[in-house]
Amino acid sequence: MMPMTMFTTRPGRPPSWRRALVTGGAGFLGSHLCTRLLDAGTEVDCLDDLTTGRPGNVEHLAARPGFRFLHLDITDPCAPDAVTGPYDLVLHLAGPGAPADCRRRPLKSLDAAGLGTRTALGLADRDGARFLLVSSAEACDGRGDDGPPRSPWDDGHGDTADAPDPIGPLHTYAEAARFAEALVTAHAGARASNAGIVRLYPSYGPRMRTDDGRTLSTLIHHALAGAPLTVPGDGSRPLSVCYADDTAEGILLVAASRSVRPVDIGADPEPTVAEVARAVLGLTGSHAPLEFTDAPERRSGGPFDGRPDGRGPDTGFARELYGWVPKVSWREGLARTVTAVSGCPGPAPATTAGHGTGRWLP
Repeated sequence: MMPMTMFTTRPGRPPSWRRALVTGGAGFLGSHLCTRLLDAGTEVDCLDDLTTGRPGNVEHLAARPGFRFLHLDITDPCAPDAVTGPYDLVLHLAGPGAPADCRRRPLKSLDAAGLGTRTALGLADRDGARFLLVSSAEACDGRGDDGPPRSPWDDGHGDTADAPDPIGPLHTYAEAARFAEALVTAHAGARASNAGIVRLYPSYGPRMRTDDGRTLSTLIHHALAGAPLTVPGDGSRPLSVCYADDTAEGILLVAASRSVRPVDIGADPEPTVAEVARAVLGLTGSHAPLEFTDAPERRSGGPFDGRPDGRGPDTGFARELYGWVPKVSWREGLARTVTAVSGCPGPAPATTAGHGTGRWLP
């Protein structure tokens, strides 16, 4: 049975965090969370081994009081000694940013989910900090590459054809997410620690990568390169896309509670792939052709691309208990994203800054 969900703060009123650790902080969403925390007056240690994170994502934070960049692998045995804290909040995002990253580095991805999560949990326990695993909706999605949705909770006594396949070409990502969630849940139950999980659906915005193989990023990448924008089928599949600011707000609201059960954060599917592709062409001014293919659509990122049957995240929990509602429309968010991505400067080395004094401003 899932542990009882408890709250120590009124929804929408985050507690006072003096200092936070953000693992994977130089990644796309990690960098947005670092910025939000610093803006609220919280000191931030940003830890990243830069395997998929980019120094340029946090370069703008380097000179800010209270920010420190730690070029470190969370799976390194020396990490606990190097990450001194003390922390009030540990946000754990270290690991593969997309299924494509898992295909390139499967063992490192599994290490990040196992040893990395265990280390981050230990750091939170050491300091009595709130721990939040930033997981993926892939953790609760058991589809095959082309098959219909299937339950990941099969107990082995039903139809084994409906059970998740841990050795499929796209399933290292899903298994890593599932194991990390299982580890956090077991840890919270065994240690009575303040640990929770947030499951993210597709997010996009400034500093997003365009090489991760997801639908939206691939469309932007092709449009800027003048390459054909290929849309499988008739392009009517809906996308679930949530702007980075809204995603970060949802993560911090869950972090501010004592919720143990996983909480979905993401936007309901709204635009179709064809609508997004045409909008990308218009915003980039690209003359690249839009091509519809008859080939069956394959998953390139599971829920990150939106589910084939149009189902999106179940955000009722986040909306009712935290008052979280996405505020940025997909058209507005896409315009901001294309502007940022098309004029984005190259990565630059991040530097280390000293610590200041911070508090969370509700």
